[in-house]
Amino acid sequence: MKIYLIAGEASGDLHAGNMLKALKQIRPETECRAWGGDKLTEAGATVVKHYRDLAFMGFVEVIKHLGTILRNLSFCKKDILEYNPDALVFVDYPGFNMRIARWAKKRGIRVIYYISPQIWAWRQSRVHRIKRDVDKMLVILPFEKSFYERFGMETTYVGHPLLDALMGEPRNENVSYPAKTIALLPGSRKQEIQRILPLMLSVTPFFPDYNFVVAAAKEQPDDMYAPWLRAYPNVRIVRDQTYPLLQHSVAALVKSGTSTLETALLDVPQVVCYTSNRVSYYIARLLIKVRYISLVNLIADAPIVTELIQDELNTDNIKTELEKLLHPEFASKMKENYAVLREKLGSGGASVRAAQAISDSLE
Repeated sequence: MKIYLIAGEASGDLHAGNMLKALKQIRPETECRAWGGDKLTEAGATVVKHYRDLAFMGFVEVIKHLGTILRNLSFCKKDILEYNPDALVFVDYPGFNMRIARWAKKRGIRVIYYISPQIWAWRQSRVHRIKRDVDKMLVILPFEKSFYERFGMETTYVGHPLLDALMGEPRNENVSYPAKTIALLPGSRKQEIQRILPLMLSVTPFFPDYNFVVAAAKEQPDDMYAPWLRAYPNVRIVRDQTYPLLQHSVAALVKSGTSTLETALLDVPQVVCYTSNRVSYYIARLLIKVRYISLVNLIADAPIVTELIQDELNTDNIKTELEKLLHPEFASKMKENYAVLREKLGSGGASVRAAQAISDSLE
């Protein structure tokens, strides 16, 4: 069995890698050609494009890099035809993947989508394109199954793969962090780091008794962080240690995205931070249909964590919210809410269930 898999971001690479490992246990003969990263490579995929070359966020940034995106689309189509897979498997990354899905469907290539585009959050009308171009949808959030089934789509709820990823990460006591560590997670994309990290760092002088540590993205070079860190010599930076860092942190400032859920599942009180190009932000505001931007609040359907968005993300507000996190009663209440969140997500095993669903789909 041959599959062609496209994961355009670090989180997609992680979950796709775990799913591929499970698929090879079920069907050892499985071959996989992929767009992804190190996790897919470790799982046995032949990675032809690394996600670090694909990460463009926001409407303005996409327009600026349109030439690169079009070249990637052209290369991808040619590569798929030469590989001739039994199915395409998409992992999130909808802006790119849905264009390939439309093209593939016209050529009779089976399309399976693992980790749905968040169309329930914005531009819900895209569900009709997805129904047209995707043969099977594997969803990871409890409410997504009923959403898609309202439109008559073949949908399987597999659970959230982060539970699998975190169960494979026992607490690392060999990593040394001071007792009063606060984690800074500014994201993995260049634009995120440039916009969000300086604001996170700006509050560190107000907390002299705490040790701040930046979780650097594995795919970003040191000089991406150096200009911002020069003014804060007491702030430490670590690479490829996000889970150990969170395991030893008393609080965290976290860029909105999958990392907010990771932080919650590791039981670390957090403030969610997000800002983008102003034009991109106001376009998104017109389109987004949900009350929250963090996965934690979306899944809980309640404001478990504070979200500081766009102009609200400033030094004064970050300082105020971080002070709250460091208060024992406030932190304890947030952790109680995290426990309810974990109950909603259920047990682990998403990677195996997704792999089984893909295998069954190709019988």
